[in-house]
Amino acid sequence: MPAGDYRAAKKNDVIAALAPYGFEASLVDDVISVPPNTRRRTSLKVKKQGGKAEIGFHARQSHSIVDMWECRVLAPSLVTLVQRLREMMTALLREGEAAELHLTQSDTGPDLAIRWSRKPGAPQTAEIARWAAKLKIARITSNGDVLFETAQPQIRFGNARVKLPPETFLQPTREGEDILQQKVVEIFKGAKSVADLFSGCGTFALPLAEQARVHAVELDAPMLDTLAAAARATQGLKPLTTEKRDLFKRPLTAAELNRFDAVLMDPPRAGALAQARELAQSKVRRIAYVSCDTATFARDARLLVDGGYHIGRVLPVDQFLWSSHIELVAAFTRG
Repeated sequence: MPAGDYRAAKKNDVIAALAPYGFEASLVDDVISVPPNTRRRTSLKVKKQGGKAEIGFHARQSHSIVDMWECRVLAPSLVTLVQRLREMMTALLREGEAAELHLTQSDTGPDLAIRWSRKPGAPQTAEIARWAAKLKIARITSNGDVLFETAQPQIRFGNARVKLPPETFLQPTREGEDILQQKVVEIFKGAKSVADLFSGCGTFALPLAEQARVHAVELDAPMLDTLAAAARATQGLKPLTTEKRDLFKRPLTAAELNRFDAVLMDPPRAGALAQARELAQSKVRRIAYVSCDTATFARDARLLVDGGYHIGRVLPVDQFLWSSHIELVAAFTRG
């Protein structure tokens, strides 16, 4: 499919998701696509069969692994590493044994998390350490336990350097992340106090703290701790506070929200229904909504508009190349 037709098809998907909730097609901007070979994280299946490890993804509606020898989505460094991991997993796995590999390309090197049914003993841990040194992997964890680490994987958000906990959520590409960050910072220009809801480890909170006081709310304690540590270690930031809270079960109330000039939401695919209901009743002047699901975004956006907010342009950012998924960001303003 020609690139222009592909982007137009993705834009039409966004328009189709918004239409049932009464939003006009003219609200949706043209799609911005990230370049190929820029994805910096992936989860892969691996199984040893016939004396060799197969690494890749499950075939549709199957547990059979489609062995991956090339990928036009992943960063080249990760594609190369996957091929070397075949050797490592062939040596580590027993015949018929399976595992899951979570790979992230950090600024300090690859981060590998292994999920499997075994608990490595001392001999196998030593063997994994030898492979890590050979393949120049920064860290290897097994079922959440660190087995090897030469440098804690790090990512930069704005001026802050964030030390990543194992299996941390990140935006899939640096390029897409930059677009989203710039858009959010633009939406909140002039705001003096911001609530960052579903903050993760600081994708938006840390750049925003360069211009405003930020209160970051997140359920995952390790991500929240690493965000707070990065804020303390970064000079020139405005005050940044954190709060561990399940926003699905206990959203910030309208009264709590009214303390802030602006609110950012970046929820998982399930959206932020409970939080959107509270925002619709609040007096917050500006909202930025970042979403990776068009259906839940449209649902929550309708609640905000019915509560008196004006929706701005919806920007689709295609971080999920050649798939049905897309990222969205939009501003909502009151009065």
